[in-house]
Amino acid sequence: MIKANTQRKWLPLYEALASEVRLRILELLAEKTMNLKEIAGRLELSSAILTMHIRKLEVAGLIETKMVRKEGGTHKICSLAETSVEITLPQAGAEERLFYEQNIPIGHYTSFEVQPTCGLATRDKMIGQFDDPRYFLEPERMSAAILWFGKGYVEYKTPNYLHPSQVPEELEISMEIASEAPGSNDQWPSDIRFYVNDIQLGEWTSPGDYGETSRGRFTPDWWAMPLNQYGLWKVLRVNRTGTYMDGQQISNVKISDLQLENNFWTLRFAVEEDADHVGGLTLYGAGFGNYNQDIQFRVYYSQRR
Repeated sequence: MIKANTQRKWLPLYEALASEVRLRILELLAEKTMNLKEIAGRLELSSAILTMHIRKLEVAGLIETKMVRKEGGTHKICSLAETSVEITLPQAGAEERLFYEQNIPIGHYTSFEVQPTCGLATRDKMIGQFDDPRYFLEPERMSAAILWFGKGYVEYKTPNYLHPSQVPEELEISMEIASEAPGSNDQWPSDIRFYVNDIQLGEWTSPGDYGETSRGRFTPDWWAMPLNQYGLWKVLRVNRTGTYMDGQQISNVKISDLQLENNFWTLRFAVEEDADHVGGLTLYGAGFGNYNQDIQFRVYYSQRR
């Protein structure tokens, strides 16, 4: 289930649903998985028009696609990625949750270990050269709005602003993220792991590295195609019952497991050698991708009486 609200990051979801054609595609895929040719035939659409609709549904997280060899050719197979969408609207009189929030720029990592393909860029230019990990220590990396690597990790630190009387109830970590393929490849799975304070929260498989057919909404014009253009907006939550990615439980790690009494907390994104799909990682910040947002780190808390 997708749990959405009125935050602007959900606009691609609402845009994807605001089309009779795309709603019809969802209805067809509820019957069975189909390739592009089958869908185009059922809807009497050209391949170019259908590809545009499929991309919007993919970006919204409503469908998944994969390339399959069949009958002597390669077919793009489409299937539903979700079964429902829950939208929470603002409510008058609703109790407001207390929280602290940090927006962490992409280049503000405090530790890293990366292997090519890799690189960084600001909104205006590349930092150094492609596939040279040395530039991850370049002082200008603090201004990076996109970074990518084929294997390894980047780690960020955030201060713990909770007072002794404030009890953490839930962590919410939001980011625009994708795999990292040479150039780009929409079908390039990667198992990405998430850590807080060295505790592995869980693993999510990114479907691909997007940029083969369309540009990121906020990606600057100088950034060439078909380099990585945009990712998927993912919301990771850790609460008293476990860890969830977009509402789906990915582990039993609870907020009480995370040693949140420390003065500083660490957040690590990793693609490790023992993963089934070592397909790299791309992080998009403000000025790149489809969401124009840095990493958002929010802790909800209650007041101890």
